[in-house]
Amino acid sequence: MHAIMKKLLIVMVVALLIVGCGQSYDETKRLKQEKRTRELREDSAALKVAVMPTLDCLPLFVAEEREMFDTIVDIRLKYFTAQMDCDTALQRGRVEMAVSDLVRAERMKGEKLKLHYLTSTNAYWLLIGNRNQRITNLSHLDDRMLAMTRYSVTDLLGDLAVDSAKLKTERVFRIQVNDVNVRLDMLENNEMDALLMTQPQVTQALLLKHHVLLDTRQLDMQMGVIVEDSVVMSHPNRQRQREVLIKGYNMACDSLNQFGIKHYSDIIRKYYKLSEQALLQLPDTLTYEHVQAPREQDVAKAKQWLSKGEKVKK
Repeated sequence: MHAIMKKLLIVMVVALLIVGCGQSYDETKRLKQEKRTRELREDSAALKVAVMPTLDCLPLFVAEEREMFDTIVDIRLKYFTAQMDCDTALQRGRVEMAVSDLVRAERMKGEKLKLHYLTSTNAYWLLIGNRNQRITNLSHLDDRMLAMTRYSVTDLLGDLAVDSAKLKTERVFRIQVNDVNVRLDMLENNEMDALLMTQPQVTQALLLKHHVLLDTRQLDMQMGVIVEDSVVMSHPNRQRQREVLIKGYNMACDSLNQFGIKHYSDIIRKYYKLSEQALLQLPDTLTYEHVQAPREQDVAKAKQWLSKGEKVKK
């Protein structure tokens, strides 16, 4: 009898443990779901900005890392390594703002996305020729591969390079490489003949003695911008967030201009795939302007190039 009672007791204890574990699992699952719902709600309410590892994004990184954004407003940077991913996030409502260029922005506006230009940026682009392939001038692009992103300023610059060298369009092979880090890797691994790049990838490329074939600074082109969804940003709460972002952005620009880029080496190491040698070689002359609208002449260049492309298709 004693043995039977002992077995029953063991069975009851095991059963209670099983039930207890079941309740613990259900409770854990419920808590995880509640946490996810809360995080999604908070993320939805936050002002989200799509950024990339390019130096035109540095004021945003500095403002976030040095707490220059007013903490009563939730501003979140969403990190991507390809411009197309930034645009997709904006188009699908995952972010309210994105760092972009005028060609991509004007194309999105042409696709009925209601965008507004928050500000121009100091981004500039260089066409780099692979020294191992002896690409030293634009004429050497004949029968070569050029890394770029379609419907972007790099696509426009590819056309400009072809026209300047009087080459046949079909003789320069445009290879779409959207990820800026992959593009740099392809140059370093000798997998591409020429590439269109911005900073800081340009500095890394020039350390390896590759050749500059074209520079938008010499062409008086200022094509970098931060865009915002004008419909979403028309809400009063979003306008308050916008004001806070602008204030923090301007503060970061002032700090960068005062202390220089290298003063924020810790932030650059965190967000940018860059060698220590390249970090030390980043340009000291790079300056950051307060929030200001892009120049009409640059917007016109983007519209003109896009219009030309549509006519060719027709």
